[in-house]
Amino acid sequence: MSNTFRRSSLKTLFTVMLISMLLACTGSRKDSTILSEESFPYEEFTIEQLHDGYLEGAFSVRDVVQAYLDRIAVIDQKGPSLHAIIQLNPDALAIADQMDELLLEGGPKGALFGVPVVLKDNIDTHDGMPTTAGSRALKDSYPLKDSYVAQKLREAGAIIIGKANLSEWANFRGEMSSSGWSGVGGQTKNPYVLDRNPCGSSSGSGVAVSANLCMLAVGTETNGSIVCPSHINGIVGIKPTVGLISRSGVIPISFTQDTPGPMARNVMDAAIMLGAMTGIDSADTKTLASEGKFYEDYTQFLHRDGLKGKRLGLFKPAFGQHYKVDEIMQKTVDYLRDQGAEVIDVEQVITAEVEAASFEIMLYEYKDGLNKYFASLGEKAPVKNVEELIAFNKMDSIELAFYNQKYLEMALEKGDLNSPEYLKALTVVEKGSREQGIDRVMDELQLDAIIAPTGSPAWKTDHLNGDHYQLGTSSEAAISGYPNITVPMGFIDDLPVGISFYGRAWSEPKLLEIAYAFEQTTNQRRVPQFKTTD
Repeated sequence: MSNTFRRSSLKTLFTVMLISMLLACTGSRKDSTILSEESFPYEEFTIEQLHDGYLEGAFSVRDVVQAYLDRIAVIDQKGPSLHAIIQLNPDALAIADQMDELLLEGGPKGALFGVPVVLKDNIDTHDGMPTTAGSRALKDSYPLKDSYVAQKLREAGAIIIGKANLSEWANFRGEMSSSGWSGVGGQTKNPYVLDRNPCGSSSGSGVAVSANLCMLAVGTETNGSIVCPSHINGIVGIKPTVGLISRSGVIPISFTQDTPGPMARNVMDAAIMLGAMTGIDSADTKTLASEGKFYEDYTQFLHRDGLKGKRLGLFKPAFGQHYKVDEIMQKTVDYLRDQGAEVIDVEQVITAEVEAASFEIMLYEYKDGLNKYFASLGEKAPVKNVEELIAFNKMDSIELAFYNQKYLEMALEKGDLNSPEYLKALTVVEKGSREQGIDRVMDELQLDAIIAPTGSPAWKTDHLNGDHYQLGTSSEAAISGYPNITVPMGFIDDLPVGISFYGRAWSEPKLLEIAYAFEQTTNQRRVPQFKTTD
């Protein structure tokens, strides 16, 4: 190891000792010294900055990973106690050491070389970490192999430093749930204002990225579970076309709508991560449709002048639900026009019938998907089917403490995927959300993308009444299985809000071009300050 690396390692050791002394003196209270740049020199780092530092010998991979682990110990587990990380990878530092050996042999290898990443804890890893979906029923469940996503990330050089907390069972267990709560991980907090909700279900993933507990995270979405926690936590989230990224080894809700996706602090990093995760996986038939439509490098589509000449459809049904969001969205529309985009009003995209059919599909596919997932765990599966899961929850002292499991019970009552009711709902959704939905609107108005406020600001976490959504615009892209990208748009008081860009299947290149141009010319990302309210 070089002298520079040794000096950097000594600096990290000194930092760890300093943090330990401060914690001994201050207990769990927030301390400005602990959160300062000196104690965490990688705040808001990009992949490019990280790789430049590795090449220049400014720090080692071990230095970086250790610093992130220390920050998690201070901020997530003590300090503000965000509860974003549900578990740490016991092999993280050993992997970092292996990366340092590679670095000495010729430099970074892979688009995500040495990048600390966390995965939502419904994504399988075959290592020292169980995959729990936040459920106490799976707290000791160790998958038999990596998910396709974990495999691709490791191949790209990423270091999976931990798993992120989530809304239990990806927020499809029961009524009046609080996003970001799980029986295993407790309640994740919003890093901007701690008594506010982080949204979900990829709550921990969004908070971890925003609070600089990792560089990148993977979330999953069925409807809103990437874009909502991204917008509420002031980061970039990409919900790709279903089939662009494999779902094998991901605890499912809906075969029709589920997809993993990248969550990052900027569009460039999200685009790099997206390319690293794509590929055709024989274990997920949806990915077969991506052949010839995916890229390993999406950064080629990022241009600062990407708004010029674009025709954008403004989703008008989002207006009139939150006047403060309306105001910031209208200012954004005016800005987009100033940048050379044409903005055209769009009314209804999908009908209530399509949304109802989507829910029906989710129930059928949830039962089928969960039972198949439990079977994939082999003989040591803690529960063997949905019926056993429901029985476990009834006997557990925590799982049903403040909300029920109605969606699991409704799914249990459904038939198999040959049921006429399921097949009818599938036809309604596929035609109504695509041919007569997004495709129709974009064809009629010759649009490059549709834009909408991603949602309203974070609400106060409430375990008695559950979530208090006022506005969300994820359904059109989610139900159709089409791509959606959210980028920070601005702030309402201390809370961030995002703008969504969505469009046709496989249109990630164009959406990234638009999103990147907007981000680069507005720069609305702010570092959270972990504020409290009296």
